[in-house]
Amino acid sequence: MAQQAKKSKGRKFINIVIWAVGILIIVGGAAVAGLHLYVANSKPVIEGELAVSILDNDVEVTRDGVGVPHIVAKSDADLYRAQGYVQAQDRLFQMDLARRQASGTLAEVVGESAVNTDKFFRTFSLRHAAELSWDDYDAQSKQILEWYAEGVNAFIDEVKDTSKLSYEFKLLGYTPEAWTPIDSLTIGKYMAYDLGGNWNQQAFRSWAMQNYTKEQAEELFVEYPENAQSIIEANLNLETDIASAIPTDYLPSEHNGSNNWVVSGELTKSGKPLLADDPHLGLSTPSVWYQMHLESPDQNVSGVIFAGIPGIILGHNEQIAWGVTNVNPDVQDLYIEKPNPQNPYEFEYDGEWEEATVRQEPIKVKDGETVDFEVVETRHGPIISNIMLKDTQMKEQFSMQWTALQSTQELKAVLGFNKATNWEEFEVALEDFKAPAQNFVFASTDGTIAYKANGLVPIRKQGTGSLPVPGNSSEYGWESYIPFDELPTVINPEEGYIATANNQVVGDEYPYHISNLWAQPYRYERIVEMIKTPMYDEETGELLKLSVAEMKGMQMDKKNLHAAEFLPGLLETIKAQDKEDKYKSVITLLEEWEYYDDKDQGAPLVYHFLIENMEKALFQDAMPEDVYKLMPGKSQITDQMLRDAYAGNPGVWITEEGGLDKFVYTAFEDAVTKIKGKFGTSVSKWKWGSYNQLTFDHPLASASDFLADYVNPEKLPVGGSSVTVQAASEDGSGNVNHGASWRFVADLDDLSSAYHIVGPGQSGHVKSKWYDNQTSNWVYGRYHKTKINGEVDHGYELILKAE
Repeated sequence: MAQQAKKSKGRKFINIVIWAVGILIIVGGAAVAGLHLYVANSKPVIEGELAVSILDNDVEVTRDGVGVPHIVAKSDADLYRAQGYVQAQDRLFQMDLARRQASGTLAEVVGESAVNTDKFFRTFSLRHAAELSWDDYDAQSKQILEWYAEGVNAFIDEVKDTSKLSYEFKLLGYTPEAWTPIDSLTIGKYMAYDLGGNWNQQAFRSWAMQNYTKEQAEELFVEYPENAQSIIEANLNLETDIASAIPTDYLPSEHNGSNNWVVSGELTKSGKPLLADDPHLGLSTPSVWYQMHLESPDQNVSGVIFAGIPGIILGHNEQIAWGVTNVNPDVQDLYIEKPNPQNPYEFEYDGEWEEATVRQEPIKVKDGETVDFEVVETRHGPIISNIMLKDTQMKEQFSMQWTALQSTQELKAVLGFNKATNWEEFEVALEDFKAPAQNFVFASTDGTIAYKANGLVPIRKQGTGSLPVPGNSSEYGWESYIPFDELPTVINPEEGYIATANNQVVGDEYPYHISNLWAQPYRYERIVEMIKTPMYDEETGELLKLSVAEMKGMQMDKKNLHAAEFLPGLLETIKAQDKEDKYKSVITLLEEWEYYDDKDQGAPLVYHFLIENMEKALFQDAMPEDVYKLMPGKSQITDQMLRDAYAGNPGVWITEEGGLDKFVYTAFEDAVTKIKGKFGTSVSKWKWGSYNQLTFDHPLASASDFLADYVNPEKLPVGGSSVTVQAASEDGSGNVNHGASWRFVADLDDLSSAYHIVGPGQSGHVKSKWYDNQTSNWVYGRYHKTKINGEVDHGYELILKAE
């Protein structure tokens, strides 16, 4: 797994904001009492009445006991206006930061230190792609985006010149600009960026081919491109170590993924399907998700949405439920472009010089001069070489082709999901959900369960997207996309269940290429194991069927099937090398372990330190630090090397470490030494949760110790790991900052309610009771029930009054 030092956790743009806030605090000498009063005064109004002039009729907004807003409107127009208003009440700073990051406008409010960040996202052209997409949206979707923006702006106008504006804006010294429909679409494009990239994988593989022997490089490829000799030669002839030039601070997390599954009524207690979904993203305060219930005469839908976007992207209505995981398809390609020596804006293509498109992108800088910047686009996509420069001048130009840079209309699909009543209607809506490609699972009250790996997946003329390709010839590039009707689809399978966990979803018989790199299979295998394992009543011996309780338990499951595969062999090696019984107590600890990554057990601590040490021993010292961070699939590659070694074929990398026995035993000894240094010599007192600590850090937390204490939820020991269904990926320093950003279970026997966890809480306001109230719920699997039948538990009612 990709490891990161604690100080570099998160995106670089967050670190820039942190730095800026720290300077403001130091220079300004903000008094604790003054800050406290200001923050408290900007809490959202959640009860009583508020005049909102843009509404046609009054709208009811009732927040339930965990802060989920239930919005009931007399029309869709007022529903989406109110949705924008309420999201802004709770999450305006998060929304503004998200649009600025994706648009490349952070320097406007932070200053010169954010210029390189802005250059990166301007080059990736997310906002430009959003503008292209807007042009092709239907009138109804455009109207909904405009209604939503009206609601956000009504709130901004209400608070922007008052102390009711959220405290983060005060700390950074600026007022948010008006919201636009393009802002919402740009945030959507950012999620495609966060979930749909593989250009960095191509860069690493190209670097590996240039810097290692063929035998070494082959072991670092999950699938070596033997049938693309011209592509291999093009990469071997590069003069630039491309991977060492890439700014790794901006790369999406390698752990972005998810679990989802659906089971038919034949396997359930109610006789109707059950559906579970838990998307795995970065864990932060506030959450990436905002949970809502939206009701008008035309729809009644509940679930989550990204703050800044209308509708419900994942959840249920009165007839259906749905969830997603990431397909991880290869949807980005790098092209080696040949510029005209006489004109840097012309590039060779089939023997002719072809003029590129040039977009001027001046970057405004707070307290500084505007920085001139331009984005150059070839027929394939933007030239990204200019943002890859570090200490070395690039000798080649690289462009990037990406499905999400096309005009795509995902919001239209989302709005279709919200009103669909069956699989046929839902699948029609799916046709507009093109980037990022997702594994959709579906269930309906008519008993249907279904699955589709949906989105744009390119069909290439040559190669499989594993390496950069020549950009000067029509022999390379994309021919088309996998036809919608030929995307992997399953409806009502005989097995009675469908499950995905970023695993390989097609076999060799599938005629199209989807990905060079799938997730490790252990989460998927454990989900299937739990679904298929019979359960019996302890008293009667009666076969039990699945219910909501079992679905929740499965999402919280900590069985480590990775350890079940590898630990027996590793233990045999360790015991054979430990001739003096130096590690007898540690070995006994591992032998007695039943492979559950429980926070109170010591064996997971030893096992995960051991696996991490082996991975680092193989690769970390063998390549520059930035290249190591860039390396895709470290865990999958290490796993395969171990499998091969225990099968009698240790390969080049393990052989260079002295062979299997030495390699494993050295990593084990180092793991024990590290654990003793951190947690003492008493093996019986070792606990996984002493190291594995859940953290929901706020973007401003590192500006000062005071702010960290003020805005960060309390760290908590937690079980699970990157290979368990209860995903809990830590950053290399024990900070669990990646995992189930939302947990969701729906029983199709009764869709008047469903079950959720949104850690750390609903509100982005530090003084709200719902700021971090779900943190311990995340650890212990305590779900809240959200109703859509007009009943709201422990409600706080706010009436938005039309004028």
